[in-house]
Parts: sequence; C-alpha cells; structure tokens
Amino acid sequence: MTTRVFVYGTLKRGADNHGWIEKQQFVAKARTKPLYRLFDLGGYPGMIRDDNGRAIEGEIWDVGEAGLTQLDVLEDIEGGEYERVVIELEGEFADQRVEGYLYLRGTEGRRDAGACW
Repeated sequence: MTTRVFVYGTLKRGADNHGWIEKQQFVAKARTKPLYRLFDLGGYPGMIRDDNGRAIEGEIWDVGEAGLTQLDVLEDIEGGEYERVVIELEGEFADQRVEGYLYLRGTEGRRDAGACW
C-alpha cells in the first residue's frame, strides 16, 4: 500500500534530502490551494496553514509504508516539529487524498520563503 505525499522542500528532486524519497514513485508536480505559507527555517522550509496564504509549489510522490515511516522520522513527527496531514491541492489532485508535512513550531522572526523552495 502506498500513500500519496506532497513534498515542498529538501525532499524534492535535486534537493539535499531527496535521497530519502528517491526510491519511491514520482507522480507529478503540484500546487496547493492558497491556504499555506512557507518559511525559511535555516536550510530547510516549513509549511504552515494560513487562511491568507498562497499556493505552494511542490511534488507528489507515492510512498510505501516503510518509506513513510522513514519520512516521519526525518520530519520529527514524534518530537513535534511537523505533523503529517491531508494537504489541499489545486487542479487534478484537488479531489484526491494527498498528505504532507505541516510545521508545528513558531515562525516569528522567520523569513517568508514565497511559493517555492
């Protein structure tokens, strides 16, 4: 069984942490509904939900169970840095269940990273 995952930062193709996901199945480029903001956390981004947000650009991957467990470790789910939730996407993926990682810690003083990392 696979889970469809939206990635927006260092997991994308060509980025620093892509090795964590490269053996999974790339599906397509995608964009969120304008309900999120991306912040520079110092070498990697964090996406938060924001009703006055923007559409964030990223990629969708089909990730197997073992790969998803590894991603949860990388994103420090247990430590409370990120949570994996359903992400609202635009276009052809708007009606599909796609999960992604939202940043849970404060963003005060962090630079807004725009729509694409």
